[in-house]
Parts: sequence; structure tokens; C-alpha cells
Amino acid sequence: MTTRAMAPRRSSRRRRREIAGWLFVSPWVVGFLIFTAGAMLFSLGLTLFDTDLLIETRFIGLRNFAKLSGDRLFLKSLAVTGTYVALAAPLQVAAALAIALMLNNKKMAAVGVWRTLYYMPSIVSGIAVSLLWMWVLNPDFGLLNYLLGVIGIQGPRWIYSEQWAIPSFVMIGVWAAGSNMLLYLAGLQGIPTPLYEAASIDGANWLQRFARITLPMLSPTIFFNLVMTLIGAFQVFTQSFVITAGGPNNATLTIVLFLYRKGFEQLHFGYASAVAWVLFVIIMAFTLVVFRSSGAWVFYEGELRK
Repeated sequence: MTTRAMAPRRSSRRRRREIAGWLFVSPWVVGFLIFTAGAMLFSLGLTLFDTDLLIETRFIGLRNFAKLSGDRLFLKSLAVTGTYVALAAPLQVAAALAIALMLNNKKMAAVGVWRTLYYMPSIVSGIAVSLLWMWVLNPDFGLLNYLLGVIGIQGPRWIYSEQWAIPSFVMIGVWAAGSNMLLYLAGLQGIPTPLYEAASIDGANWLQRFARITLPMLSPTIFFNLVMTLIGAFQVFTQSFVITAGGPNNATLTIVLFLYRKGFEQLHFGYASAVAWVLFVIIMAFTLVVFRSSGAWVFYEGELRK
């Protein structure tokens, strides 16, 4: 058979493979277009209306966004969420790295058990975690204040205190840093051992090896964890909803909890959609800042330093 005669058959076979590929991915594509992209566009349209999606729907233009600037509770939720992100995000990234460095030691006894124990909190249901910490942080009969009392320290009221409620949430977030730890552990095990051996021969101590080898080689993983942690921290909801219900005195009223109340409790879906889009813009802005700064501190293997 000539090459010219075989060409149409190859083209037909390639076309069938392409059609089969699109058929396999079509459920995801349809789901994305309807439940993600479609839902986002629908919520963007809702920002222009005062509606409960049941009886009343009234076009009000951009007044939902104008109203946000004077909403005391919304501004409070911005401050609460900003405080949580500023404390939780860097601590989660740093704590996960410290744990990964410790668990990367293969000579450590029962290292597999320790890795499992540190990872388990990240796969437990958020509701279960919240209920557990409600008991741990209870000021009267909680485990943490009991342990502090054993060593003679009067523990604070934690989740029942305006000053300690957000630090309590930060503690919960750091405790559940197992996913970040696992990614760091994978990154650490991908660093070539000869680099450390050569540095040791040159007389580098552990701090110099960490600063000159570990951090640069691990910077892509740090970058990924930082972005994902920032996005997750801005969307904190379960703890404030289950543990404190936004209290005490709105000290844990996060943006997502405020959005939930406006949309699903008060049925102001247009206003809630406006809050959601403001949160989206804030997250996008911080993510872009991290991406723009990555050129100065993220090192990819094989690239040349400028």
C-alpha cells in the first residue's frame, strides 16, 4: 500500500482518537461550565440585583458594592480575616517546613508512624476537628488549660475571649498543616544528596547547607504551599461557624461567615454575591503579588540566576 493511500486512514484514526478523548473529558468540561464557570457568571449577575431568589428581584446596579463600604460588619469581617491570614499563613508554612525537616531524618525511630500522625489532622473532617478543639480550648474543663494548670499557668479563655479567639484559630490551622508537610517532605527527598556531601567537604555547617541548598531547592514547593495556604486562609469558615458562630462580639466574624449569613440566613443573595466577588478580587490580588515576587526568590533547577 502506498504512503498516499495510508495518509487518509491515519488521519481518520487520529480523528477517532481525538473524538474519544473529548468524550472522556466531556463530563468534567460540562460540569465545569455549568457548576463552576456558569455559577461564577450567575453570581456576578446577581451583584446587580436586590433579590432573595424566591419572590423579590429588583435591579439596583452597583449599589450592593457601594453599600459594602459603609457596612460596619463587613469591614469588621475584613479586619478579622486579614488578622487571621497575617498570623496563620506564615506560621502554617514555617511549621510545616520545620516538621518536614524533622521527619526527613530516616534514622529517626518509627519515622513512618510520626509522618502518619502529623498528616492525619489534615484529612479529618473540618466539623470533627472543630468539635475536638472546642473541648481542647474550653477554659473551664479543656485539655489545654488543664495542662497549663499543671505547670502553674492560668490559661486564658481562648475561644471565649475577644483577644484570644483568632490566635486559637491560628493554633488549629497550624495543627492541621499536614498537607503542606507532606509536600515539603517530597521536595526534601528530591534534593540530590551529593549537593550536601560537597558542601560538607567544603566546610559548610548545617545552617549554611540549609540556607544555600535546602531553601533554594525547596523554593518551588514553598511557593506552591504559600499560594495555597493564602487562598485557604482567606476562605476560613468552618471554625468560626462551628466553634464560635462569629463571636465573641464578632471577634471571629470572617468574610465567608459574613457572606453565609447574608446569603443563606438573611436571603440577600445579591449582596452576598457582591461580598463573594470582593473576596475573589482580594485573593486574586494577593496571589498575583506572590507570583510577581516569585522571580526574586523561587529557584527552578536548571535555570540561571539573573
